[in-house]
Amino acid sequence: MARFYKGLTDPYGRPIEKKVLTEEIAAPTIGGVRSPLTGYPGDGLDPQRLAMILRDADQGDPLRYLELAETIEERDLHYVGVLGTRRRSVAQIEISVESASDAAADVDMADMVRDWLTRDELSDELFDILDAVGKGYSFTEIIWETSEGQWRPERLEWRDPRWFRPARRDLATPLLIDECGNEQPLPGGKFISAVIRAKSGLPLRSGIARMASWAWMFKAFTQRDWAIFTQTYGQPLRIGRYGPGATEDDRSTLFRAVANIAGDCAAIIPEGMAIEFVEASNLGTGHTNYMERSNWIDLQVSKGVLGQTTTTDAVSGGHAVSKEHRKVQEDIERADAKALSGVINRDLVRVWIDLEHGPQKRYPRIKIARPDEEDLDQLSNSLSRLVPLGLRVQASEVRDRFGLAEPDEGSEILGGASHETHSSKEATSQALQQMQREAERPEDAMGAAAHEAAEPALGSLVDRVRAIVSGADSLEQAQAALEAAAGSAVAPADLVSSIRQAILLAWLAGEAHEADRPDD
Repeated sequence: MARFYKGLTDPYGRPIEKKVLTEEIAAPTIGGVRSPLTGYPGDGLDPQRLAMILRDADQGDPLRYLELAETIEERDLHYVGVLGTRRRSVAQIEISVESASDAAADVDMADMVRDWLTRDELSDELFDILDAVGKGYSFTEIIWETSEGQWRPERLEWRDPRWFRPARRDLATPLLIDECGNEQPLPGGKFISAVIRAKSGLPLRSGIARMASWAWMFKAFTQRDWAIFTQTYGQPLRIGRYGPGATEDDRSTLFRAVANIAGDCAAIIPEGMAIEFVEASNLGTGHTNYMERSNWIDLQVSKGVLGQTTTTDAVSGGHAVSKEHRKVQEDIERADAKALSGVINRDLVRVWIDLEHGPQKRYPRIKIARPDEEDLDQLSNSLSRLVPLGLRVQASEVRDRFGLAEPDEGSEILGGASHETHSSKEATSQALQQMQREAERPEDAMGAAAHEAAEPALGSLVDRVRAIVSGADSLEQAQAALEAAAGSAVAPADLVSSIRQAILLAWLAGEAHEADRPDD
């Protein structure tokens, strides 16, 4: 039977009720208040109506605004393209999980979250949560599953934001519209409430769709005028001429012929009648204004959604400009990924851990971010240099940075046994003892003498390096301190003397070895 810890609350302080968690409470109903059928406020939209729609949303009634946001995505291919690019770029990023510590319980909780993240549906679920990028906020219902005797999120269901409404007292606290049309507080632990702001302020006024609605309306005007212009001037003016003796039937026949040419491109007329095609030669390049205006509006939308234009529009500017524009898009992607990570950690991971293991002081955290290969290489090099010198590093932190899970019991492990059973100091000590034993062999007497002569100087140098590393707060700080010490330090006199003695002993050992060799 699934465990349940009483007295739990979600991060907002709302009580978590077991019965509510096991029910699907915000599904659509055709005949109910939460109908999937939507209105179309974009039909015949003009500045006055748009201002009224936005004003109603500001006063706590966002229904028409949300329907308009949906309409814009359906009717503007450019807007839905750049918005989809922004959402999908984050939804497809690989997710890592950081455990709270190296303790077995913390590692197990992190592995539980990692296993859940391997679901194939996750990318689509994240894409739906990122609906908040356009509308300003989104709501996703967590469908909890307990059939195996444990709590686990079975799936995440996107819910139409029209079925939620901000509380009138602050226009920020979300309320659920129940089946009777009444406003109810969101149940604890049941929804992922994502807010991703394009600007500071209330969630209702922070979505990109609010800004894009004006651009879409003016672009619609331009496209309508462009269509009328094309229909009127895209074909030459047809003039039918009839003689003075033409009857009413003759004129009607001629008119029908002229009119039908536009659609049918073919007609027949009695002999003696003539049709003349007159092309407008005084239009110049004025008809290109419609295209230029539509393209300009698309550029503004690209800037609003992606922060730049080069990656989506045919804008020249050279490699340097394209590279800088790509960096801008990456900055926005990182911000969205960080916001999404925080939302899932707060509304899903923490609630899940509380349900399954009870409240914790620290929780595993998911991190949505593209791995920086250069940084990982630098980290690997730094660890290989500093750990043998005594730097203490938490193993779980290193695994999390590289996206590696805790090895399972009995699994094949890469690396020697010393990495699993001894600390770096113990491994270093064993290596020194082995060197000492090797040096004590009779045939290596000169090597032992060299080791004995150099040991005090080397020990002093190792102690100095160990002190620098121990005083550092991070790998980067330790590396910088060692580089600074190496650049400014003067080699100790005793170490210089020891090196000279070692060189002399090595030469003498070679001479002795050659002298002992039998003559061929």
